[in-house]
Amino acid sequence: MLLGILVVLCFIPTADVTENKILVAQHPLLIVANQTATLVCNYTYNGTGKEFRASLHKGTDSSVEVCFISWNTTKISSNSNKEFNCQGYHDKDKVIFSLWNMNANQTDIYFCKIEVMYPPPYVYNEKSNGTVIHVKETPTQIQEPQSAIPLWILAIVTGILALYSMLITAVLINYWQKFKKNMYHQSDYMNMIPRHPPYQKNKGYPSYAPTRDYTAYRSWQP
Repeated sequence: MLLGILVVLCFIPTADVTENKILVAQHPLLIVANQTATLVCNYTYNGTGKEFRASLHKGTDSSVEVCFISWNTTKISSNSNKEFNCQGYHDKDKVIFSLWNMNANQTDIYFCKIEVMYPPPYVYNEKSNGTVIHVKETPTQIQEPQSAIPLWILAIVTGILALYSMLITAVLINYWQKFKKNMYHQSDYMNMIPRHPPYQKNKGYPSYAPTRDYTAYRSWQP
């Protein structure tokens, strides 16, 4: 009896444990210095699925779906979380997720998930080790306020104003010197016409000489 049971069991076909299994491999670390990251999800699948979905998840518990892409033999569609800039691409045995405009707050571990949506049975990969995306802080550049007028124009205008001031000063000095000279000549002028006594009009004095007033020299008598 026991021998018969063993013979029957030998003829029962064993299930292929590798059928419809998906394996995913990711790079363990990505350093992002220019706010752009490219994460490659390599996968192997030996089943007969025709419709697939690949998604990128953020966090140790994969609670945030960043973006996804789905495809079949004729159609490809994708979508992204509004808090991320992400686009997925399918290429043979890998899915590429491109992220841009990333910030330091998005530094975290990211997991790829590959699913067979059709035909049944539904299959998805076991959780991989994930990829740590480290987004470096972008240094803030402080720009010095630029003058609305170029420096070379300011230098030329300043030089012209300085030259103009020097010319005006020279003209004023020259005018002042001439004015002082004229005033000096006017103050030194004396009337050189000879005068004659009133009672000696015919003793050698010219007729045009005014009469000298001697009363101005007379001593005052009380």
